[in-house]
Amino acid sequence: MLSIEEILEAIPHALLRVDVPGLGKRIEGKVRDIYVVDGKRVLITTDRVSAFDRVLGAIPFKGQVLNQLSAWWFEQVKDIVPNHVISVPDPNVTIAREAEPLSVEVIVRGYITGVTSTSLWTLYSQGVERPYGLDLPPGLRKNDPLPEPVITPTTKATGGAHDERLTSAEVVERGLVPADLWEEIQQAALAIFKRGQEIARRAGLILVDTKYEFGLIDSQPALIDEIHTPDSSRYWVAESYEAVRGTDQEPENFDKEFLRLWFVRQGYRGEGEPPKMPPEFIAQVAQRYIAAYERLTGETFIPGEQPAAERIRAALQPLISNH
Repeated sequence: MLSIEEILEAIPHALLRVDVPGLGKRIEGKVRDIYVVDGKRVLITTDRVSAFDRVLGAIPFKGQVLNQLSAWWFEQVKDIVPNHVISVPDPNVTIAREAEPLSVEVIVRGYITGVTSTSLWTLYSQGVERPYGLDLPPGLRKNDPLPEPVITPTTKATGGAHDERLTSAEVVERGLVPADLWEEIQQAALAIFKRGQEIARRAGLILVDTKYEFGLIDSQPALIDEIHTPDSSRYWVAESYEAVRGTDQEPENFDKEFLRLWFVRQGYRGEGEPPKMPPEFIAQVAQRYIAAYERLTGETFIPGEQPAAERIRAALQPLISNH
C-alpha cells in the first residue's frame, strides 16, 4: 500500500488527459479519453473523478486502479457473458472491440442506500411510490439488505444532462431495448452481480450495488465500459457493516461514496461550482481506491512509471504504426 506521503507527492502528476498524435480525434468522457482506430476502441482511463454527473477533480493512480481492476473483473465473469476486452497494453489502457452500446445503464442493487437524487434510499425515504417500478416492503431502514437484488435502470445522460430513472417496463415500452434482449441483459446482470458479491465477500467486502453497461458485438450482448470498480460500484467493509447495522452510522466503504459524502457535507450536490478538494482528502480517496484493488485481487498495487502520459503514448506506438 502506498503511503499518504507518496500519494501527496503524486498529486501534481495526476493524469488529466492524454493526447495521442496519430490516433485521430480524442473523445473525452467523464473519466476516459477514447480513440476509435480500425474498428477498435482505445480506452485510456485518466485520474479524473466524477460524481453528481460532474467532473470534480483528479485522484492520483485512480485511472490505473480502475483499468487494472476492470481487466481483473472481466476475467472473473467472462464465463457468464462476453466482454469487449482485446488487450491491456498499459496500466491505464484497454484496447477493446467496438460495440453498439445500449442506451440504458443497468444498475443492480443489493441494499437500500445512497445519497444521490436517483438512489433507491433517497426515493424510498421521500415516499416515492414504487421507485423504478419496484414493490419494496415497508419499514426498510437505510443500508438494509433488499430481499433479493433488483435492477434499477437509468438512461445514459449525455452533454452534462442527468441520468433519468426508468422502470424495466419503460425500457421496453420506449423502444430503448427489445424485450427479449432486455430479459437476457437482466439475467446476465444479476448473475454477474451474484458472482461479484461472492468474490467480494471472500475479500471481507460487501458489493452493495453497481452499474453495468452492455453493448452489442457481432449482434450479441457483451459487457463493456468497466466492471465492479470503486467508481461504478459501492463496497462496504463487511465487519464494519455488521458493527453499525441498525444505527445511524455508515459502514466503512471502499468506493466513491466517501468522496460523494465529502461534497454533500460541503453543501454540494452537483449544482454550481464544486468546492476544491484539499490535498490530504485527495490522498485519502486515492488510498481507498488502492486498498479496494489490493483487497479484491489479492495483489499489491504497483504504480505505473511516471509521467503516465508519455508512458501511455509509448505503449500505443505499435497501434499508431499499424494505423
